[in-house]
Amino acid sequence: MKLPRFLQRYSGLNRSIYFLFLAQIVNSLGHFVHPFITLYLTQKMGMDVGLAGFYVFLSAVVWVPATLIGGRLVDRVARKKVMIGAQSTAAITLVPCAFLGTSIVVPWLLILSSFFQGIADPANDSMISDMTRPEERKAAFSLLYLGYNIGFSIGPMIAGFLFNDYLPLLFLGDAITTGIALVLVATFTRETKPSKEKIRESLESDVSAEKAEKGSVFSVLAKRPRLVAFMFTNILLSLVFSQTLFGLPLLLVARFGDSGPKFFGILMLVNTLTIILLTAPIIHVTDKLKPTLSMSLSGLFCALGFGFIHLFPSFVMILVLTVSWSIAEILSATNISTYIANHSPMTHRGRINAIVPLIMFSGHAVGPRLAGWFIRSHSVEAIWPIALTLSLSAAVIFYMLHLLER
Repeated sequence: MKLPRFLQRYSGLNRSIYFLFLAQIVNSLGHFVHPFITLYLTQKMGMDVGLAGFYVFLSAVVWVPATLIGGRLVDRVARKKVMIGAQSTAAITLVPCAFLGTSIVVPWLLILSSFFQGIADPANDSMISDMTRPEERKAAFSLLYLGYNIGFSIGPMIAGFLFNDYLPLLFLGDAITTGIALVLVATFTRETKPSKEKIRESLESDVSAEKAEKGSVFSVLAKRPRLVAFMFTNILLSLVFSQTLFGLPLLLVARFGDSGPKFFGILMLVNTLTIILLTAPIIHVTDKLKPTLSMSLSGLFCALGFGFIHLFPSFVMILVLTVSWSIAEILSATNISTYIANHSPMTHRGRINAIVPLIMFSGHAVGPRLAGWFIRSHSVEAIWPIALTLSLSAAVIFYMLHLLER
């Protein structure tokens, strides 16, 4: 049976990519615990919001050094071994939580799980980069992104049903699905870390941006100012995207009162459905575009989706604008990884794939705080023109980088 044209781009990829895709679906399908940490700490353990916030904060903070450690291990040891070892440890730490009830040990085990998950994260993008040619990467990264969203669209809903009456299954289900995903990775994918011989050949003859390099990751980045500019420009967009979970729900409550949370849930459903339904068609349409140009388009869709919210008071128009910023999210999520892979030396992929999420994390971490200060002195309606300015600025810078590449 012949695939539709917009799906044909996914054919012919390395066999391991398809098993990583399946593993991604299974893993995110069982992503039960971390979305419910706050509710677990407050409703089940009886913590006040301040103490619960402290544990959630620690869970996020430990990920920072963990991903840096993981990036170095991925480059020095192996991609696949680090992914399986760290992620399996992250899953194993969840198992005791199913039997410890409301023990104070549980939050610390969740923090430990987050740490080992951080170690595993750089391996995934590094493996995809190793398995693909530059012209295949946009399709490969978008396929993995689609797999994550397919699983995550169902997983938290299942977790919501388990939370009140079957809490131990929340932890065990997360651990088991992670185990199944890792069995797929262990059985059907190969180790992709470049051999010493391949690295030596690259040092001697390769002239591409992926050529093997000697030295620290900072010396590598110093030789690639466009890569650094690309990475830091993404902070502008991450500041805007951070309002998805901060400014947007506050706006809906301000406009629609008690109906705000319900409307926010509808927006999240529209966001998920847009990603699942439009990722493949969008990648098909933009496949020939350079990642920098695609990121410029992401900035424009982001400007439309977030920057025009203050002009339209009706919820129906906010739904339409949600489709716009969801398209921006698709373009951003798939092209960032592609650009990084195409401009990173094979010897430093793990470390660079560790640094990029940290830069993105800074925007998502700082964005709500800055927005909170601004909303306190002005109003929640006033942050959207700022979102428009940041998005358009990012679009312009990405387009300038595109012109430099031509």
